[in-house]
Amino acid sequence: MNKVAVIGAGTMGNGIAHTFAQSGIKVNLIDISQEALDKAIATISKNLDRMVAKEKISEADKTNTIGNITTHTELVRGVEDVELVVEAATENVDLKLKIFQSIDEAIQPNVILATNTSSISITQIAAVTNRPDKVIGMHFMNPVPIMKLVEIIRGYSTSDEVTNTIMELSKKLGKVPTEVNDYPGFVANRILMPMINEAIITLHEGVGGVAEIDTVMKLGMAHPMGPLQLADFIGLDVCLSILNVMYEGFGNPKYAPCPLLVNMVTAGKLGVKSGEGFYSWGHGTKDLIVSNQFK
Repeated sequence: MNKVAVIGAGTMGNGIAHTFAQSGIKVNLIDISQEALDKAIATISKNLDRMVAKEKISEADKTNTIGNITTHTELVRGVEDVELVVEAATENVDLKLKIFQSIDEAIQPNVILATNTSSISITQIAAVTNRPDKVIGMHFMNPVPIMKLVEIIRGYSTSDEVTNTIMELSKKLGKVPTEVNDYPGFVANRILMPMINEAIITLHEGVGGVAEIDTVMKLGMAHPMGPLQLADFIGLDVCLSILNVMYEGFGNPKYAPCPLLVNMVTAGKLGVKSGEGFYSWGHGTKDLIVSNQFK
């Protein structure tokens, strides 16, 4: 592929744009907010500077990567001349359905539509388009430029040709694509989110504290990061959204979000993005500081 569009300039969107652009593919990065687009380009530039400092890429590589990205605030304008659209907007089903309806009407029939959703049904998204065979999930992991895995999710009607195309494209991006089928949470979050939720339940019931729970999982299970710290990085609102999708999708009480998680999201304690979750962030130290509400 020579040119793609990425919809959404947030953490995942700018990481996806970075990855495509660094692989030599032209990218139209689309967001309704020019401020978000400017912030995304600044983030990509900063991340590339780190790679230059570590001698993983050259200054010329950085210049070429930035040069491969064009920003747009108009959705239709941004998707009119691409071969693939990757949607990385907020994890909200109504928003995603609206975006896919809009872009389906604006692009050529051969264009593939991908979503970076971490839990929402690919089949449901595909159903609002006139090309369900060309709709697929590309679930990148955060941080996108570093993490190798991409979950490739086939919807009910996704064709073999489209699946093979996206699998091969992912490999060209330096990723390791893993094909899975379209059920709530797919594979990654169907396993990860119940673990995070159980860690929150363990905290809620007073079995252990934040630091103790994370230490047990890091040292006892060889996890690089404890589940509560990871939840803060993912965003507690995102965790809640994914758990709700699985709870509603399967109708199984084992996926019901912990009341503590619900209360924290309601209170705006979302983790890194809000400055406080299970830990306090932005405190100017490399040491993790447990949030005051859990001390």
